[in-house]
Amino acid sequence: MNRAIWGVFVIMLGVTGIIFITLFQTITNNDEHNSQKLKEVTEAAMWDAVDYTKYRAKGLVTINKEKFAENFIRRFGEVANKSNTYRIRFYDVNETPPKVSVEITSTIGTGSLRATVNDDDMVDSIRTNHRIDAILETPY
Repeated sequence: MNRAIWGVFVIMLGVTGIIFITLFQTITNNDEHNSQKLKEVTEAAMWDAVDYTKYRAKGLVTINKEKFAENFIRRFGEVANKSNTYRIRFYDVNETPPKVSVEITSTIGTGSLRATVNDDDMVDSIRTNHRIDAILETPY
């Protein structure tokens, strides 16, 4: 009887360990994916939003705010993980000089994790934040 209980304990410990490893692997992969795609999408959207008419007329490198936001959302939507929920915030978009500040908050999970924070807030899932401040630089 004593050996049977120890056997069940070892099996349950192994299953719990596998669950935690899988959870942390999901969080780590999602975190790395979001940070890399945020950097790539921001740079590509800035290059798409360059206003070439002002550059040809006055020699100033500027971007269009609306075009940047449209391209950023379109490009990020193409590479985003479809099982997560994302919130995109544009904090600062300067046209001249071209500078943007973007934050992405991704939510992993569907509400299976419950914990209380400050006795009244309920945490339903795991959230990760990524923020980037980017300046468009040219070699010329």
